[in-house]
This record gives sequence, C-alpha cells and structure tokens, in this order.
Amino acid sequence: MQLNRIAPLLLLALGGIAAAPAEDLQVSVEIPRLNVSEYHRPYVAVWIQDKDRTCVANLSVWYQMRSSAEGAGTKWLPDLRQWWRRSGRRLNMPVDGVSGATRPAGKHTLTFASDDPRLADLKPGRYSLVVEASREVGGRELVEIPFAWPAESSTTKRAEGSEELGEVTFTLKPSS
Repeated sequence: MQLNRIAPLLLLALGGIAAAPAEDLQVSVEIPRLNVSEYHRPYVAVWIQDKDRTCVANLSVWYQMRSSAEGAGTKWLPDLRQWWRRSGRRLNMPVDGVSGATRPAGKHTLTFASDDPRLADLKPGRYSLVVEASREVGGRELVEIPFAWPAESSTTKRAEGSEELGEVTFTLKPSS
C-alpha cells in the first residue's frame, strides 16, 4: 500500500532531475546606467565566432521589437556593424530563441545547456565570445573573450566595456 504512494513521488522526482539539463555556458552582460539627456536602450548582439571571425552561433540579439515613429526596430540592426556583417544580414528576424526586446540598464544573464541547438555544431577548437552594443544617439562597442571548446575544466573569464557595455562575464563548464 505504501509503495503505491511512493512510486508516483519517485517518478516525479526522477523526471524532474532528467528534465534539468546541465548548465555548460553562461554569459552575463552588464548594460551600464548612463547619465545622458537622451537615453535609448542599446541594441545588443551576442555570438560565437571561430578563428576566421565567422559567426558559428548566434546566442542572442536584443532590439526594438515593435515599430515606432522612427521606423521598425529591424531597420537599425545594421548599426550592430560586426554582427550584421558576419551573420545578421542573412537572418530573417525575429529568430525564435535568439531575438528579444532591448534590456534596461543592469546585469542580464544568458544560460545555455550543452544540448542547446546553438552549441550543437561547435567542433573542438578555439573560439571567441563576442558581445556588441550600439545605442541611438550614443556609441558602439565590442567586447571579445577567447575560449577553447570543449571546456576541460570550469572557466570564468571577464572583459570590461568602456561606455556602452559594462562587465561581460563568460563561464564555461565541462559537459557532465
């Protein structure tokens, strides 16, 4: 009789464990508060490029998702110059699971599991995580963090932007 009560709980617990994939890659992007008269949230692209600077994975693109008096948000995506040249112009925005709305000032964390389709095609080798930000009536900034894939041990690397980006933190953990 007690086994009948325990079995569903055990299945539920085991199902919860199996459904939670291991975290393998985490990116934290800080958008600084700027004290300017006309502030606009920045467009931000986060991607992985290989040693030839070819985009091999688009992780995230934040832009104005709706049209305004100034035009559709996609109109300004070419202002993310490096991302646009390497990948953006070939994409049909929005991209499910990649694109999203601009973010306010603060730290924003992206987490990707080893079974994420964006990471599935990464072959062993040297790569760079690239974060680019561009803001209307503001500047443009690019931060790169080199890394090796797959990770042999847990690694955390940081880079600091100077104006449009604050601290960018990249954590890579070996697949479990």
